[in-house]
Amino acid sequence: MYPEPIQRLIALFSKFPTIGSRTASRFVFYLLSKSKEDIQKLLEGITELKEKIRTCAFCFNPFDFAQGKSLELCAICQNQGRANGLLCVVEKESDLEALEKTQQYDGLYFILGGTIGTLKKEDRESIRLKELKERVSNPKNFGLLSSFKEIIIALNPTTEGEVTALYLERELKDSKAKLTRLGRGLPI
Repeated sequence: MYPEPIQRLIALFSKFPTIGSRTASRFVFYLLSKSKEDIQKLLEGITELKEKIRTCAFCFNPFDFAQGKSLELCAICQNQGRANGLLCVVEKESDLEALEKTQQYDGLYFILGGTIGTLKKEDRESIRLKELKERVSNPKNFGLLSSFKEIIIALNPTTEGEVTALYLERELKDSKAKLTRLGRGLPI
C-alpha cells in the first residue's frame, strides 16, 4: 500500500511501547512534512542519546556519563551522602524521577525494568530479578556499602504491580534486609 521506506519506518515505530501501526504511521507522515533540517536535528538527537547516555551499573538509571565521576555509576549511586542502607525498587525510570522530585527519600534505587502480569516463566524473566538479587547480596561489587538494612518495594498499585511486589517479597525473603512497601491510603 505505502512505498517500502514508509512501511519500514512504520514497522520500526510500531516496536515502541504502546505504539500501534496507526500511531506509527502518523509519526511517519509527520516526519514527511518536516524539513531536512528538522529531520537532521532528530537524527543528531538520537545519535547523541546513544553516544552520551549510559546506564548505571548498579541501578540501571540512564545518565550523562560526561558529567559523572565514574563511567559506571550515576550521580545518585556515586553520592556518598545518600543513606546507602536503603534500597528502593521501582518499576521504571519515570518512577525514580517522581520519587527524587519529592526530595523525601535519600537512599539508593534499583529500576526493575517492568512488572509481571502473571507468574509465567517468560514474564518473570522480563524483569531484572537476577540483577536485583546480586545487588542486594553483593553491593560491595559496585563500590557501595556492605549490606542493605531495608528494601522498599515501590511499585504502582496495579494488578501487575501487586503481583510483582508479592513475587519480589517471596524471592528476597532470605535477604538480611527488612522488606517494606509504600503506604497506601484511601485512593486505593
